[in-house]
Amino acid sequence: MDEDITASACCESAQACVFSKALLARAASCELSQRTCVGEREVLTCGSPVARINCGTLAALLHERARFALRLPAPGRPLMHVHALRLQCGGLTALRRELAAAEPDVHRMVAGAQERHGSLAALPWETLVAAIANWQPRRRGITRD
Repeated sequence: MDEDITASACCESAQACVFSKALLARAASCELSQRTCVGEREVLTCGSPVARINCGTLAALLHERARFALRLPAPGRPLMHVHALRLQCGGLTALRRELAAAEPDVHRMVAGAQERHGSLAALPWETLVAAIANWQPRRRGITRD
């Protein structure tokens, strides 16, 4: 698996959470994630090497299957932040709908997808990619007090 797909920045550790952008955007949660602060930056790490590999596999498949629909650069090339958000947030939102999961917990959804479909490669990718392509970030609104 290509490490550039799973890591969201060049300097992240081997324990970095694969879906950190989605977790920091509060689009999902994960029972295995651990938050730490490095200077002024919040960093998410994964508490399970096996779960990180499974999430890395899902992230690689999301990138591969949605590459054409989202006009993503080739594997190994960096993603713009909006593309990474769309892949992570849109992908996890689509997976949650597919599984009818009550909680947006990444670890539980990945395990549930593997259990239900046998492997992550056997997911209904046509439906998932369409949902990813339609995903829009939350609009920042003016809050009135």
